[in-house]
Amino acid sequence: MGKKNFVKAITSRDDDFAQWYTDVCRKAELMDYSDAKGFIIYRPYGYALWENMKNYLDKSFKETGHDNVYMPLVIPESLFMKEAEHVEGFAPETAIITIGGNEELQERLIIRPTSEVLFCNHYSKVIESHRDLPKKYNQWCSVVRWEKTTRPFLRGSEFLWQEGHTAHAKSDEAKKEALDILKIYESLGKDILAIPFITGLKTEKEKFAGAVNTYTIEALMHDNKALQSGTTHYLGTGFSEAFNIKFQDKDGKVKPVYQTSWGVSTRLIGAVIMVHGDDSGLVLPPNLAPIQVDIIPIMQHIDGVMEKAKELKANLEKIGIRVNLNDTDKSPGWKFSESEMKGIPLRIEIGPRDLKNNQAIIVKRYNREKITIDIDDIEEFIPKTLNYIHDEMYQQALRNMEENTREAYDYQTFKKIMEEKSGYVKMMWCGDEECESKIKEDTKATARAIPFDQTPIGEECPVCKKKAKYLVYFAKAY
Repeated sequence: MGKKNFVKAITSRDDDFAQWYTDVCRKAELMDYSDAKGFIIYRPYGYALWENMKNYLDKSFKETGHDNVYMPLVIPESLFMKEAEHVEGFAPETAIITIGGNEELQERLIIRPTSEVLFCNHYSKVIESHRDLPKKYNQWCSVVRWEKTTRPFLRGSEFLWQEGHTAHAKSDEAKKEALDILKIYESLGKDILAIPFITGLKTEKEKFAGAVNTYTIEALMHDNKALQSGTTHYLGTGFSEAFNIKFQDKDGKVKPVYQTSWGVSTRLIGAVIMVHGDDSGLVLPPNLAPIQVDIIPIMQHIDGVMEKAKELKANLEKIGIRVNLNDTDKSPGWKFSESEMKGIPLRIEIGPRDLKNNQAIIVKRYNREKITIDIDDIEEFIPKTLNYIHDEMYQQALRNMEENTREAYDYQTFKKIMEEKSGYVKMMWCGDEECESKIKEDTKATARAIPFDQTPIGEECPVCKKKAKYLVYFAKAY
């Protein structure tokens, strides 16, 4: 199979975006389907993307005083039922164990869809005094939600994530925690994923079951749909009162703790694919890419070519660059296509003629620019170029988001934009759930975020003509 056929195996984004996405997931070897519907296999290259995100976040969490823990996979049904609003939100998605060994269980076990109740139950046992606070825990795990329709990374019956759960003596501390974590997520987007996020508050209709406030990071995909990419929640005292998590404060009074929870998942892999990918496959931001530089020797059997390629690899690795040397017996055209499919940020081509001139060809994946460079300058050139590419990819995604963010001052214009262009539409809203539901019914768009900057663009809600309370970003979403 030559280069043409390799690329031909991917559907064009503009022909069928959903099929293109699935093709890239498979052809870039990010995942495979398991025999259990909705449960995927994370292949090494796909899992490496998650590991790089995880490493960044884990460092950030520990620097801000969070400890990693691990809670059980299962929740006794009686414990799960303790917080009514929370249970109602997750009940349709729960998987339940009824048999252990050959015997029917006396109490059914819920496979965790999230771990609020497990943390709450634990906190009720270990928190007694203000001296025990704050408790700032995080766990890395998988959760199970029995989804009817699944798509790799975006929506699965099982997915990997981190979930943080904290307990505080004061409401202000808990609210600050939820917003501080939101900033960490926003930095992950900019520093690692090269994705700009819209941040803000979720509406009552869209917030997490059991939360007082839910804050979100939203990203805009190539097809102009939004993707909720992570959330943080201020839980107030709802869970602590249900689970009797109380402490004796400095004034001697016994009080309930204030809580937060927050998480991002492997859904972020899907965001990276859909924000940056093209018709040749993945395009990975350098700070995220498992392989930052792919060295491809041309006519590698000729004396000196492979030796120089190995020398380049060793020298780049010494300065912290993640390098692959493709020394397989596949044709150069195949190797180029494979490198493009995997989205490797930089490709170095070196052959006998290049060696004779002490030169190499460097190709940037994100825009396919080719540069001929002196071999002696490569070690200085590569790190600077990787930083440049990362910044350019972020700016490219930011421009796309800005160009596809529009304002609507009347409902007809709103509906027309959603039908013809989609993307984000900023519109005033009265705060009534009835109008929010009508918007979804008429256009399939949902309220993605109430931004922190509430500079109004009008005085009335275009749907019902009542006085507007909020400026909202609306979009069709995954």
